[in-house]
Amino acid sequence: MHIGVCTIELRLPGNGSLKGKRKVIKSIVTRIGREFNVSIAEVEAQNIWQRAVLGVACVSSSSGYAHGQLERVVQWIEVRRPDVELLEYHIELL
Repeated sequence: MHIGVCTIELRLPGNGSLKGKRKVIKSIVTRIGREFNVSIAEVEAQNIWQRAVLGVACVSSSSGYAHGQLERVVQWIEVRRPDVELLEYHIELL
């Protein structure tokens, strides 16, 4: 069993409130969880309007598949969410 963990740091440049941030993050979390069958949640910076840190995890029998799945999540954010800026991400396999 292989566990892949990805930490994604985002900047929300057009956001001016926590309510606006929650709307954006909830949309991302719901779509990614449904489309990629991974666990995802906001894990840091919950009270900062223009910053979010997401944690994504997946379990697979193949480390290559787990890594690829997490890479696809990052690519999805870059392509499908031009309203957020991807600052950095880290993938770790356990």
